[in-house]
Amino acid sequence: MDNYPIPNAEAARTLGEALRTVGYSEEAVSRLLGDEAYSGDREDVPVGERRLPRTRLATAVRAFFLQLPVSRRDAVSALGRRGVDALAATGLAEVGDDLVPRVRILPVGDLLVASDDYPKETDDDKKPPDYVAAYTPTSRLCDSLTPRRRVGRALDVGTGSGVQAMLAAQHARHVVATDVNARALAYTELNAALNGLTNIDCRRGSLFEPVTGESFDLITCNAPYVVSPESRWAYRDGGFQADELSERIVRSAAGHLADGGFATLVVSWIAGDVDEPDVRPLAWTETIDCDSWILPIWGSDPLDHAATWNDELAADPERFGDALDTWTAYLTRLGVRWVSEGAVVLHRRTGRTHTTRVDEVEEEDLEDAGDQIQRAFESRARLSELGRNTKLLEARLSVAGPMRLEHELEPRRGRTAVVAASVQLAEGTNPIVEAPPRALEIVAALDGAASLGDVIQKSAERLRLAEPQTSRFRREVLDVSRELLELGALKFV
Repeated sequence: MDNYPIPNAEAARTLGEALRTVGYSEEAVSRLLGDEAYSGDREDVPVGERRLPRTRLATAVRAFFLQLPVSRRDAVSALGRRGVDALAATGLAEVGDDLVPRVRILPVGDLLVASDDYPKETDDDKKPPDYVAAYTPTSRLCDSLTPRRRVGRALDVGTGSGVQAMLAAQHARHVVATDVNARALAYTELNAALNGLTNIDCRRGSLFEPVTGESFDLITCNAPYVVSPESRWAYRDGGFQADELSERIVRSAAGHLADGGFATLVVSWIAGDVDEPDVRPLAWTETIDCDSWILPIWGSDPLDHAATWNDELAADPERFGDALDTWTAYLTRLGVRWVSEGAVVLHRRTGRTHTTRVDEVEEEDLEDAGDQIQRAFESRARLSELGRNTKLLEARLSVAGPMRLEHELEPRRGRTAVVAASVQLAEGTNPIVEAPPRALEIVAALDGAASLGDVIQKSAERLRLAEPQTSRFRREVLDVSRELLELGALKFV
């Protein structure tokens, strides 16, 4: 691989300023190329190129989003001479009569992230072993599930392009970014300067080795967790047997969390029983000194798993078939019938007992869930302290975010009856809870003005429930309240 990027901080800062001055942003890319711009791949570049007008901003989009050559004259017009010189100084482009980009610079929120996306083609059309990705679906997953409170020290393990480290650097005083891939760390150093961030400390080494004995208020990790028989790419293949890498990440993260700290870990796990897919992460979290939340996002059988992670070979049926056979044989030897990918979120707190739960999350429903995750763990800690339902009855609760209450109606003897109901937190992981309609209606109306017990009693009186019915009603409301508290949909006042 050519020796780039060159982490020249001064040149990177100059380039970042030039790109922002010309208006190069996520919103601008979507405006010029359409809402699907970020989901496109190399095959979509010719279409994108033909959508671009002849403007200075479009020159930047052509060069750094589509990774296409532009004339030196157009590049200087867009970025200024200092911006073009900075590209040469960082090795991000070959500068002659034309400017030929070597990397892709992707606007991600408020950040600019340089990486190997749309990699330079090699003779055998393979990504290089030290390939560095920018903002993948798993990057978005990690980002969306990370609490963004102000913290002192943060750690990003397997940092890659440094995108998670840079996101943390915006709300942490100091960030440590680790990676075994030297080229990834070069990208991280350059990207930090590209975004004017000076609080990221890059350290080379495997996983948590560079931070032995240190603790952090926030840990993120989107490491090469893929259950794979190969060691082809540093960003994908961790080189460990089965899901051993993911297990190490979860256990090690717990050991490096400071009291009150959070860890968001994108990992994978295997199962020998399709009907019990989460036995492995439940075992990992059983003995650690943290509350945990296991969030499966994707799941597949061995063949689909192999096909997903070898799709770049699909145009070559023979090589694709060989890869499928190799991967499925490997998984069969391990006794694997199901592979899950998702996240394990940890919260370290003092206490004799710790809780864990598993909730599936739909990728397309996932939004920024950091606030919801903080509320959920805070409520679980409070519920652990309260213990009995009688104490929960004394608490005041309120709705924590926008909710959507749905009723299922059914005609019965000339009238319409409510036969089922569900409530959905319309933000974060967008969880849905089903419960008896009357219980959900009460819970959805909680505003913290009275204790939960008083709300239940007044509702029972209004409904004219006899004592046995009131007891049942109380249990129903308590059950759904606990569930919504643990999901971060309700909160203690």
